[in-house]
Amino acid sequence: MAFDDEWAEVLSAAQGRQSAGTRLNAAGPGGSASGAMDMVVTQDDLGAVGHEAFLLHDLLRKKADIAGTGSDKSGSGSTAQAAGELSSRHLTMGGELLTTLSVWGSQVKTVLQMCAHISNHLDYSKKSHAQNDKHIEDSLRHRDGSTVRASDIARYVS
Repeated sequence: MAFDDEWAEVLSAAQGRQSAGTRLNAAGPGGSASGAMDMVVTQDDLGAVGHEAFLLHDLLRKKADIAGTGSDKSGSGSTAQAAGELSSRHLTMGGELLTTLSVWGSQVKTVLQMCAHISNHLDYSKKSHAQNDKHIEDSLRHRDGSTVRASDIARYVS
């Protein structure tokens, strides 16, 4: 098979798969190739996602703490106690269990930080957008408080 024929075949196959994926290399007046709005997010949507992130953070903080479960007087959890007991009997599994506990704790902290970040960021975004909307609304009023007419706005744009 000649290169041109093979290339045309590969190109045709790629174009056939193209419709199944997302394309971001073209945009129309509305932000997409079709000209329609791609995404609309309301204040309620942001609030709901932020609230779910907060709830997940709280639940994960309470349920995923395997290091502190069954703590003894010294503050070591049952998993750390088991790792210590296994290590004291010269079983390598004790060290591995302690490593697992450490990695688990680190990963839980990372997920907790991300949940807090999402919750805080969405709360901030919600407040910030409300302030921006208020600023724009105020800037589209005359000194006497009356709204600016569309024809007046058009003069500034054209």
